[in-house]
Amino acid sequence: MALNFPNDSRSYDETRHAVRFWGYESAMEVSFFVTVDALCRLEVRMLPDEAAFLAAFDAHCERIRSAAGKAYAGPRKGSYELGAGNFT
Repeated sequence: MALNFPNDSRSYDETRHAVRFWGYESAMEVSFFVTVDALCRLEVRMLPDEAAFLAAFDAHCERIRSAAGKAYAGPRKGSYELGAGNFT
């Protein structure tokens, strides 16, 4: 079964400096984090605050989810962190 993203929820995790979101494969929930550095690469003129990080995530959601799918296709992990290198 393929990874999908039926839940549009996302939140800023200040401890990890990343936006957290979730994907699903069947009934299994998978956590993803896209780092602030990665978001800055996607949205060059971004203010460094939570609202801007979430807005950048929303603006680039399709690209972020595509990168998440590629990361998930590799070795299985408890969660996946997407950094700037995932968006080159």
